[in-house]
Amino acid sequence: MAISFDKAFGLHPQGLIVREKRAEIIAGNIANADTPGYKARGMDFQKALAQASHKQQSSMTRTNSKHFDIRTEINNGIGFRTPNQPDTGDGNTVDVQVERNLYLQNSLEYQASLQFLTGKIQGLKKAITGGQ
Repeated sequence: MAISFDKAFGLHPQGLIVREKRAEIIAGNIANADTPGYKARGMDFQKALAQASHKQQSSMTRTNSKHFDIRTEINNGIGFRTPNQPDTGDGNTVDVQVERNLYLQNSLEYQASLQFLTGKIQGLKKAITGGQ
């Protein structure tokens, strides 16, 4: 009997991909905190995860190794964040404290997903080897 990793792991692999993309966006905001005119970007995690879930369930497969894997393309859910502070005069909307907190939260959620997947993999390994 074949094991379906998609069914065994659920949405957690896609969640890791979305959280990785979110970390890149937040890190970009922090890196551009002093750039005049830079607008802070954000990601709607629920929208991006729903898109990733839909792509996981689609029946499209790669027929050539040079084709893009659409299951890992995360574009929706990214937009500009509404500023929490008034304009400082240079047009930059990055609030470094908010970005740091969001980065920390995202990091903790990423680690939680990794721990969940590790538990699932250990459970599958135990089922395959008979607990040895």
